[in-house]
Amino acid sequence: MAKEEAKKVKVKRPTALKRDIQNEKKRAINHSFKATVRTAVRKLESQVKAGSAESRQEALSQVYSLMDQAIAKGVYKKNKVARSKARLTAKVIAASNA
Repeated sequence: MAKEEAKKVKVKRPTALKRDIQNEKKRAINHSFKATVRTAVRKLESQVKAGSAESRQEALSQVYSLMDQAIAKGVYKKNKVARSKARLTAKVIAASNA
C-alpha cells in the first residue's frame, strides 16, 4: 500500500521542452478548429448549390461566427477571414440572384 499512496512528483523540464509540449497541444487544438471551419464552409457551399435562401443565410451566419472565433483565438489572421467572408458572401448573393 505504501507504493500506491506515494504522491506524484512534478517533473522539472527545460523551458524549451515545455514550449514544445505547449506548442504541440495548441497545434492540435488549432488543427481541430480549422477542420470545423472547413466543414462549415463546405456545408455552406452545398447549400448554395441546392438549398433555400433561409438555409443559406443560416449556414453563412454559422461560418461568420466560426471565423470570428478563429480571429479571437488567433487561428486565422484578420485579412484572411475578411477575404474568405467576402468571397462566400458573393457566392451566396450570386446564388440568390440566379
